[in-house]
Amino acid sequence: MKKFNLLLIFIVLLSFGSCRSDSETPAEVTIDNTVKTGKLSGKVISQNGSKPIGGASVFTFDEKYKIYYTTSDADGNFTLEAPVGDRTIHIQTGDGSNFRTEISTSVKHNETANLNANQTKLNQVAKIAYVKGSYDKIEDIIQNLGYTATEITNADLANITTIAQYDIIFLNCGSRNYSLNQSLYPAIDANLATFVANGGSIYASDWDVSYLVGGTDNTNNCMLPGGFVPDSKLCSTNTGSSGIVPATVSNAGLSTALGFNTLNIDFDLGSWQKIVNYDPAYWEVLVKETSSNNALMIRTNHFTTSGTPNTPIGNAPNTTFTTVCITLPGNIQISISVPTAAVPYLVALGATVGPCSGSTNSGYIYYTSFHNHATGNIGNAGVILQYVILNL
Repeated sequence: MKKFNLLLIFIVLLSFGSCRSDSETPAEVTIDNTVKTGKLSGKVISQNGSKPIGGASVFTFDEKYKIYYTTSDADGNFTLEAPVGDRTIHIQTGDGSNFRTEISTSVKHNETANLNANQTKLNQVAKIAYVKGSYDKIEDIIQNLGYTATEITNADLANITTIAQYDIIFLNCGSRNYSLNQSLYPAIDANLATFVANGGSIYASDWDVSYLVGGTDNTNNCMLPGGFVPDSKLCSTNTGSSGIVPATVSNAGLSTALGFNTLNIDFDLGSWQKIVNYDPAYWEVLVKETSSNNALMIRTNHFTTSGTPNTPIGNAPNTTFTTVCITLPGNIQISISVPTAAVPYLVALGATVGPCSGSTNSGYIYYTSFHNHATGNIGNAGVILQYVILNL
């Protein structure tokens, strides 16, 4: 009987051990049952090592899937408290679906380990495309960060098979007039709707609001034919005048990531698209005019439409990561991407599948009324646009 009892105890202990995550070791505890922790410090930088990245999520889990989380400051620096043992450290921007890095490291009790720059580079996992414009070159900013983007054309936008290869599409100001055959516009509009509804993300600047709400080169009136964003959600008219516009960063997360909340934006052309009307329940304002509170930069992930086909976009068919929403202490919600195998355990702890806000399937749409390459000198607006690239 004693041998049987010893065997039973051994089996029970073995079963407890089998429930641990393969990538994490059990957190040690002190005499008073508090978890032993150490710290990891580092600097999040772009893939080529040239730019610090603020506002990045840095986190890990213990074997019970409790999250340990922090963010990088405006200079990219972070310090993460984590349970002792072998850990996988995640570095992400946005919700982690397009830019993320995983680091395997060991955490020691009451010690601070410094992660080196080769470990903390933010990797591109998204496939990025851009359409050439008359005034902007967002591709230069992408490349200056060490990331890659493929040039496509308006004819490519009219082919859903082509654009479905990508996760992000950048539309440079003036690119819509590169389509000499305006009969392509209906197909382009329909394809962009399918792209975003299935999780692809878009950035458009200035005149290229016409891709969103209709028009050709630009928009002079509300409710023009074409586009794919409902007319009730956005109206922009080509009525802005040249000059310096004092602006305020109205999004707290963006302000923290940038390290500033005011800037001067140089509108260097004689006319630019002013946002004259938008649905505040649909769009989030990131940057606005200081004097008038008029929106200058907006984003949404609330796009929904009926009748669009379910189309796999970019890396989505092959990814082993899933976006979830986790609530931190203080009722702070974060959207992150985690290994799909971890999702059931996180859901059991209260996480939900999908982003914390917006439509579960929708990608992001970012729109700026200002340029991303104004005469090659855009000042602090360039840092804002780096944030846009990394958070799509």
